[in-house]
Amino acid sequence: QDGPQRKKRKSEVPEADKQLDILAIGTAVGSILLYSTVKGELQSKLDGGHDNKVNCVRWHQDNCCLYSCSEDKHIVEWNTQTCKVKCKWKGDNSSVSSLCISPDGKMLLSAGRTIKLWDLETKEVYRHFTGHATSVSSLMFTTVKPMNENKPFDGITGLYFLSGAVHDRLLSVWQIRSDRKEKNAVMSFTVTDEPTFIDLTVSEVKEEPVKLAVVCRDGQLHLFEHILNGYCKKPLTSNCTIQIATPGNDEDSTPKPVPILAAAFCTDKQSLLLVYGNTLQPIIERVSLNTTESHVCLIRDVQKVLALKTDVSVTKIKTPVVNSDTKVLVPGIPGHSTSVKAPPSGKEKNKSKRKPGETEESIEDRLGALDIDVSKVKTPGGLPQTDSFAVLLVQGLESNDSDILNKVLTTRKEALIKNTVARMPIHAVIPLLHELTKRLQGNPYSASQMVRWLKSVFTLHASYLSTLPDLIPQLGMLYQLMESRVKTLQKLSRLHGRLFLLVTQVAASETVQDVTEVNQTAKLVYEDESSDEGSDDEMIADKDSDENWDEDDEKEEQSDEQDMAVEKEINGDSDLEPENESEEE
Repeated sequence: QDGPQRKKRKSEVPEADKQLDILAIGTAVGSILLYSTVKGELQSKLDGGHDNKVNCVRWHQDNCCLYSCSEDKHIVEWNTQTCKVKCKWKGDNSSVSSLCISPDGKMLLSAGRTIKLWDLETKEVYRHFTGHATSVSSLMFTTVKPMNENKPFDGITGLYFLSGAVHDRLLSVWQIRSDRKEKNAVMSFTVTDEPTFIDLTVSEVKEEPVKLAVVCRDGQLHLFEHILNGYCKKPLTSNCTIQIATPGNDEDSTPKPVPILAAAFCTDKQSLLLVYGNTLQPIIERVSLNTTESHVCLIRDVQKVLALKTDVSVTKIKTPVVNSDTKVLVPGIPGHSTSVKAPPSGKEKNKSKRKPGETEESIEDRLGALDIDVSKVKTPGGLPQTDSFAVLLVQGLESNDSDILNKVLTTRKEALIKNTVARMPIHAVIPLLHELTKRLQGNPYSASQMVRWLKSVFTLHASYLSTLPDLIPQLGMLYQLMESRVKTLQKLSRLHGRLFLLVTQVAASETVQDVTEVNQTAKLVYEDESSDEGSDDEMIADKDSDENWDEDDEKEEQSDEQDMAVEKEINGDSDLEPENESEEE
């Protein structure tokens, strides 16, 4: 072989190594940064793919290819050598939060809330899965080969993958089956809190169990070991739970928990790397697994390591020397809204030395300088502000002062009630509920007012009330009161409905009577000379014809055909003239 070809072959090797040390970082603005860990600097920037926060970035087995998903609902395939978009497609109707590439590199899992499996060649959905109620935070394949080795393997069918979601204490395991209709999880693992970090050992042989390490938000690590062999109805609990705590030998005798931040299996699959402590100064330690015990607590003294030194020169606060006779007003007490004015420098020296022509300041000016204004303390209506309302309410409940309570509880402003309940301390919630119950019993007419307070208390402090063990006896009386009122409400509504029907019927009959009275009187009377002419013609007709021809008979002719035939037989042809006939009609 000649020289140039050998040079080319040499240059290919470092090119592959360069790709391995690149770290892809998604940003909140939508761009992706490629950082070289060897050089310690930014290598390139991928722009133009996303216009919103990047949620997940995944390298493909082909080093030059990178996949990313974003809040803008799209998935982008990047060429990292040219730093350009190879392909972009819509991944979901909402934001896409997680990605995972299949072991053979031909399929891609994406998840917002529902999980989709994409064919990377055609960019079409291959399978749908139901997913989670919240956005999926982690996706990973747990097996490389299908458990059933009898059937030919197409690279994806029969594989299992794992998913975890935000605020979800269940990790779901899904199987990619040949049946398209199967969309539900085959099994699930339960943990104590939302999973923040997941690592697993991939099962390569049929009988080899999958080992799973899940770090939760509460700082605990849960270890699972399970052979994936089809459907399992009940959620599986952890084989071992690991916690870390301080020894508690020093000044503070109680041991404190140390949060575990992350965990990863080592290459031997028998030991773990634990990351714990503070995020600014994490400690990484290798721990060998011992799954015979269900709960392991590791004692680690991390207080000395985590103690951050505070620079003395940073704090510029000076503590004043206060005598025992001096009274100190703490800011925040209701009624004291004085703005603290710093004395100008050098005033102490100049106080005794007045100029000859200068007079001493009067007491009025000095009081004015203190800036205590009564109008600031109270509103124009004379009621205190919300912060003082909360203090007044607590004082009234503690002292059982009816005047203070009446003043506070009679307010009708919804916003004021809501803010007062929000600012009152937790310990005053139950006494307030007792006071409201007492008022509802004693004075039923104040119910509409007390219900506003009850609504705010239950809306804002529901989480605290649900933690009380004796909540049922505490609120039993209030519940009975509400039940009795609700029962009477049904009867009252029926009575109200019947009365409403009666009233509307009476009103309707009155309106009908009014209408008939109006119709009885004729609106128009019209008289014409033709009526006289008609009577004269009738006289002539009576004379000419043998029998009387009445106008009513003619009208009857139109309705009754038999009468008309009889009339014709008796009368024969009419002798009336045409003119008279028309007038007759």
